[in-house]
Formats: sequence, structure tokens, C-alpha cells
Amino acid sequence: MGLEKKIYNLKSLIKSYGSVAIAFSGGVDSTFLTKIAFQVLGENSLALTVDSIFFPREELRQSREIAKEIGVRHEIITIDQLDDDVLNNKRERCYLCKTNIFGLLLKQMHKEKIEILLDGSNIDDLSDYRPGMRALKELSIVSPLIECDFSKAEIRLASKELGLPTWNKPSLACLASRIPYHQKITKEALLQIEKSEDYLRSLGLIQVRVRYHQDIARIEVDVSQRQFFFDPEMMDRVNGTLKSYGFKYVTFDLEGYKTGNLN
Repeated sequence: MGLEKKIYNLKSLIKSYGSVAIAFSGGVDSTFLTKIAFQVLGENSLALTVDSIFFPREELRQSREIAKEIGVRHEIITIDQLDDDVLNNKRERCYLCKTNIFGLLLKQMHKEKIEILLDGSNIDDLSDYRPGMRALKELSIVSPLIECDFSKAEIRLASKELGLPTWNKPSLACLASRIPYHQKITKEALLQIEKSEDYLRSLGLIQVRVRYHQDIARIEVDVSQRQFFFDPEMMDRVNGTLKSYGFKYVTFDLEGYKTGNLN
């Protein structure tokens, strides 16, 4: 099925809902979905963003800007404290976290007299270990991009045609995904990760992860940018900066970035 037909089907599906809330992070998928929902439903669409310690500050800022650019109503729900079951970081962490977060979104949208909550999962998400998908199913969250058979590449292409600034935005998972399962998540660790990744992106790296192994930072970058580190001066700069953030050792993963690398 062609992309134009998929977009038509997506608009028809969303129109049939009458009014919707969208779980909106400002990433590639949720931005595209929000744009389409706003085109179809206008004021009957509502973007909801959850602000927690797992969500980088820069992403929160961008979500505000993107929602304003689209013109959609946008509300931010702040979580001051996450459950210990989530912070203990078992393999079900994503499921527990999604259950909590989407539960909050459901409460907020019901206050707005909206009955359907959309999320931006696409068909590529079905091929990775994503326990959070179970939470979406249990809470009856609707994933129209999956229903209309959108891949990540198609979402990027459609986003480009719509002039969305996220069309070529690097994939981003929550900060907790940098910490191996069974290692407790702390606010201090998340801050180290966030500062380190912000710094590396400021140097021109596009797709980057800093995996957290207690005293050790393991840097992953896109395979096309690995040569960036094979410069003694740059290695010294990165090493010194990340150590100043609290790491004892700074390492570079020779294989490069791979989605779901800690799964």
C-alpha cells in the first residue's frame, strides 16, 4: 500500500474517533500523529506530555515548541516521584512505567471529556522487546500508526512532506533505557546520563547513547560517526568532561549505536 493511501486511511480512522488525546513526547512518531490529528479534528485534539525524571529537559522544551508550531492544545503533567517498582529496574520496568504514565494521561483526558487516547507506536516497534506495549493493550490505548501499517521510514517521509521539524530527528528512548536491568535507577545517574548526552550532541554527534554501568560510561554513536573519536584531542576532551560529571571511566563501544542494546 502506498504512503498516500496510508495517510488517507489514518485521517479517516482518526476522524471516526470524534475527539482524541495523544501521548506526545515531541519525537518523530508522536509529532506526526499529533499533526494529523490536529489537521483532522482541530480543537477536538489534545496533546499530553508527561514530565518525569526519565524525560530530558531539552526534549521537554522541544515538545512545547513543536506543539505550539502545530497549533494543538498542549498540557504537561508533572510526576514528582516514580514508584519504587519502576526505579528498581526489573525487566518489567517499562511495563510498570507505561502503566503509571498512561494511567495519568487517561485521568487527564477524562477531565477534558475525551474518551480515546492515542500513542505513536509504529510497526517497527513490534520487532523489539517492548514490555510497555502490554500496558498499552491492557489500558485500551489506541495505536493508529500500527493499525494503518506505518513504518518508521514512512513516518519520517510523511513528516518531511508535512514540513515537520522532527522528520530527521534521531530516535530517542527514555533515559532509564541507558541503565542495565536490575541496576537501581537514581536521579543522580539519570542526570549524569543526560548531561553527558547533551554534551556529546553539542559536539556534533547526532545519534548517541551513554550507557550507564555505575562508574563506567559506555558511549555509543551511529556507525557513520565512529571516526569522530579517533582523535587524541577529542578523546581527551570527552574523557575529561564525562569524568567531571561523575564517571570514573569513560569507554567507547566499537560496534556503534544499536537500538535496544541493553535488552
